[in-house]
Amino acid sequence: MLGEIKSYFTKAPIWGFLFQGIREARVVRSGPGAHFLFVVPEQKMATRAEIIHKLIEPVVLALGLQLWGIEYLGQGRHSLLRIYLDKQNGINIDDCAEASRQISSLLDVEDPIASEYTLEVSSPGLDRILFTLLQFQEYIGSQVKVRLTESLAGRRNYSGLIKQIKDGEIVLSDGSNEVVFPYELVEKANIVIDK
Repeated sequence: MLGEIKSYFTKAPIWGFLFQGIREARVVRSGPGAHFLFVVPEQKMATRAEIIHKLIEPVVLALGLQLWGIEYLGQGRHSLLRIYLDKQNGINIDDCAEASRQISSLLDVEDPIASEYTLEVSSPGLDRILFTLLQFQEYIGSQVKVRLTESLAGRRNYSGLIKQIKDGEIVLSDGSNEVVFPYELVEKANIVIDK
């Protein structure tokens, strides 16, 4: 036991920062002079969308499609699971129908959502949601609307041109001003289509 703890500590960063990322560390005493240290590393909980993404991605790839993104809107009995698919020359209704059948069968077996929900499988569309930093990179030079999880300079909503992506940060320009924010702050982002 002590060897396991010691090896954990030798793999950890400098002693002063040892408990960074640790959710809980306790010394428990039981019996005469016994001491035990329990260290539980902090682990990020996967969202339902992330779990479903890992589950269905092999099926989607086997169909020759790209899994663009997943939205899960949990609202009790009226929950919605929306899956966006794409492919090189565009996706059609037959692609969506086949993917829907395959994904539905898999979700029925694996049951990652305990309650009732509606499954929608569709194209991301022209005004597509950007789910990943790589997708932002793909659309440099495009107009977007972005909602952040928290205020930045007193605002949560921004519109502008994706100017660049650098070190995990997105640079938006509205013509006269630029705003820079980390990708982690993005709650939702959509491409804006000129009308």
